[in-house]
Amino acid sequence: MSKLYFYYSAMNAGKTTALLQSSYNYQERGMRTLLYTAAVVCQKNDIKYIRSRIGLTSSARIFNGKTNLFKQISIVNKEKKIHCILIDECHFLNRNQVIDLTKVVDILNIPVLCYGLRTDFQSKLFSGSLWLLAWADKLIELKTICYCGRQANRVLRIDNNGCVIRAGSQIMFGDNNQYVSVCRKHFHKKYN
Repeated sequence: MSKLYFYYSAMNAGKTTALLQSSYNYQERGMRTLLYTAAVVCQKNDIKYIRSRIGLTSSARIFNGKTNLFKQISIVNKEKKIHCILIDECHFLNRNQVIDLTKVVDILNIPVLCYGLRTDFQSKLFSGSLWLLAWADKLIELKTICYCGRQANRVLRIDNNGCVIRAGSQIMFGDNNQYVSVCRKHFHKKYN
């Protein structure tokens, strides 16, 4: 029986690396995978692949707010059997797309593995994360650590001087140096 999985964490926990490793494991056994990543991440660089911080890459389809995932996946699956769907940056999915993914699991019987952030720099849920927390069959937290050694489960956005940014757009692109993964204790200490 196929399931919808949501692998979530703070930044720098290796989500993309885990996604690419999972895809490789399927492919190594002669199974076909289909990878997606968010258009919002790709717009600036015009890329159509997933790249981990340690250098692993794979081509990927792009989704945006209008993408009908169930329809796209159904068409591709009819052409040639897909054994697993893997979605990077799944926190950018919307409610309808998460429901589409439940249909991929329940109707097409294809497992779907989603990887993304749970919350933003203000500790607010992303839309995709909210709906995946509600609809996923399995919730798996990937671990990363705070500078104090505790498990990091929050993200702080910082400016060039290392000061915490408390307001602004939920989505801001730049390098990983603009974000720091911290535990809840240090989130409260630094954010408030």
